[in-house]
Amino acid sequence: MDLALFDFDGTITTRDTFRPFLSFAGGRARLALGTALLGPMVVGYELGWIHASRMRAAAAYLCCRGRPEPELRELGVRYGQTLKRWFRSEALARIRWHKERGDTVVVVSASLRPYLEGLCRELELELVCTELEARGGVLTGRYLGGDCTGPEKARRVRAAHDLARYSTIHAYGDTREDAELLELATRRYYRWRELPAGSDVLRERLAARPTR
Repeated sequence: MDLALFDFDGTITTRDTFRPFLSFAGGRARLALGTALLGPMVVGYELGWIHASRMRAAAAYLCCRGRPEPELRELGVRYGQTLKRWFRSEALARIRWHKERGDTVVVVSASLRPYLEGLCRELELELVCTELEARGGVLTGRYLGGDCTGPEKARRVRAAHDLARYSTIHAYGDTREDAELLELATRRYYRWRELPAGSDVLRERLAARPTR
């Protein structure tokens, strides 16, 4: 039995799903506030001065802070069902191939649990992702345990799975935020092309690629 690790946005899907979810769930008032407050950050992000992880955290804070956890979970289920049209056929075929072999298949994503959980349950996949903090059933707007990206993806996979149990580890990603996830693997796929073994080659390939 092997372990298969899949990034979500841009790997399983053809597009980013994080920002559209915040627009879907935020409502007009929060969307207008977010546009006004985050405008300078968006410019910094587009110019490469602000990391995607910081941008996501700020946007999630404005969208989620003070909201009942069940409300966002319900919105997440509804939004998640709209994403199926953006699934890559090659991703679904590869997931199916791994499952038919009896492999453990895990989605490892910086995207949010409210909309990933239902999709992964439906596809019978394990999920490691960014979690939202709640206190007394109300969201604080902060992340629980930080953004699941870069080194954090690899750390959480190691915490959830004994990698020594698997004869082969497959990993699939599409940006440099997936570099550490890919480095866990013995077979690495970047934008659906298998990379040669060796982290130096991997780093070189990812260095010039933008994050989403």
